[in-house]
Amino acid sequence: MNQPKDNEIQINVREIFFALLSKMGVILLSGVLLAVLAVTGTKLFMTPQYQSVTKMYVLSKQDNATLTSMDMQTSTLLTKDYAELILSRTVTEAVIGKLDLDLKPEQLASKVEIGNTTDTRIVTIKVTDADPYQARDIANTLRDTAAEHIKNVMNIEAVNVVDEANIPDSPVGPSAMKNGMIAGILGCVIAVMIVIIRYLTNDTIQTAEDVERYLDLSTLGTLPLEKNEKKGKKRRIRNNKRR
Repeated sequence: MNQPKDNEIQINVREIFFALLSKMGVILLSGVLLAVLAVTGTKLFMTPQYQSVTKMYVLSKQDNATLTSMDMQTSTLLTKDYAELILSRTVTEAVIGKLDLDLKPEQLASKVEIGNTTDTRIVTIKVTDADPYQARDIANTLRDTAAEHIKNVMNIEAVNVVDEANIPDSPVGPSAMKNGMIAGILGCVIAVMIVIIRYLTNDTIQTAEDVERYLDLSTLGTLPLEKNEKKGKKRRIRNNKRR
């Protein structure tokens, strides 16, 4: 009893494959159309974002002595503390006040990314904003304000500037190409799902094999419908509708 079921599953999978293959043009067209819409929407309706980067070096009071590997590891772990201090409410509110920004501290913090180069005490501050000049100003002001806050809170000797914030030339996002690729893949997936659902919900008998499979009857032959007969049938249907 299990063998017919297994055969039926194999036949269904095979037929689904051919159903998808027959609709491959529609599937690809759906992906292309959605990709074009995503690229167009990204360029027309999404605001480009620019990123400015500045770096600073945190100098502790023990740096006049020879540094050991343990000191470096400890300093690397301390960069997490620096990140918390840089994004603290005290610093962000001070930056908002100095630059007269129409932002809340949480909104300003969401624009900032803090990083650290491996095995160094160089802290990298990245600020993303729709205005490249404002991104530069926020990065520099945030660095200077945070440097004073870090020195006061952690009893650090000095925080030196490694790199001033730059004025970005090109946006870092949103990526029209990335959005287009994602939308194209999504469009193809949606089209595939629609084809499969239509196939699975289609219970009409279309071939001789369907008669044998669903009605358990053997077919002796088939009568092909010629083009002239199809046209005549369509005409009769139209005439009946007019009456």
